Amino acid sequence: MSSQHPTIGGLLRSLRTRKGWTLKQMSEHSGIPLSTLSKVEHDRLTLTYDKLLQLSQRLKLRMSELFAEQGEVGEPAITARRSIGRIDDAIRVNTPNYDYYYLCPELRRKRMIPVLTRVRAKSIEEFGDLVHHSGEEYIHVLEGRAEVHTEFYDPIVLETGESVYIDSNMGHAYIAAEGCDEVLLLGVCSSSDEQLLESLMNLHGEETTTPQKPEAGPGSTTVVGLGSGRRKPGSPRKIAKR
Repeated sequence: MSSQHPTIGGLLRSLRTRKGWTLKQMSEHSGIPLSTLSKVEHDRLTLTYDKLLQLSQRLKLRMSELFAEQGEVGEPAITARRSIGRIDDAIRVNTPNYDYYYLCPELRRKRMIPVLTRVRAKSIEEFGDLVHHSGEEYIHVLEGRAEVHTEFYDPIVLETGESVYIDSNMGHAYIAAEGCDEVLLLGVCSSSDEQLLESLMNLHGEETTTPQKPEAGPGSTTVVGLGSGRRKPGSPRKIAKR
C-alpha cells in the first residue's frame, strides 16, 4: 500500500521511471551528482529548494509536474473530434502501383491516417523499391488477394478478410497476388508525427500535387488525381495534372 504522503525520493524515482532513464541519465539531465540522486531516491538524503528548482529548470518541468505522481500528469484533453469517411470526400492520389483514397481529410494533425488503396502492381519488379516511412500500419484486405513483401520477412499472401500489422520503417510493398487483377485494401497508418499525412503524401514525389484546403465551404471536396486509369463506381472525380 503506497504512502499517503510520498517522499521526494519516491517522486524522483517515479519521474525517472516515466522518462525511462537510468540513474546516470537522470544525473546527466539534471546536473545533480549520481551519488546524491541515489541517496535521495533511497530517502537517505533530501534536496534543498534551490536543488529542486535547478532540477525543474534543467528538466523543463514546472514544480507542480515535478511533484506529481505517475498518472497525474499528461492526461489528454477530450477533443470530441469526429469525421465521417465518405469516399466522395476522400483525397485521391494515383501512382503507377496504387490508387489511394485518403479518408477524413478535413481533420488536421491526425495521428492515424485511414486510407483505401486499390493495388494494381502484379510483381515486385513492377512495383520497384520498397517503401519506408515513420510509424506503424495495419492493412486489411477487403477485396482480392494481396501479396505482402517486407524487408525482413518472406512474402506472404493475404486472402480477403485477412490482415497484417507492420512497422512502417521496415521496407514494404503490397501487390496483387497471382491470378488477381486488383486488390482493395483498408489501411490505417499511425505515428507520433503530427505531420504524418504530409509525410505520406511526400512519398508520392512528383507523381502528385499536395492537396489544398477547399475554399468553397464545409461541404466541398478536395480531390487530387494524376495519370490515367479507369474511374471506379463511387470513386471521386479525378483532376489531371497540367
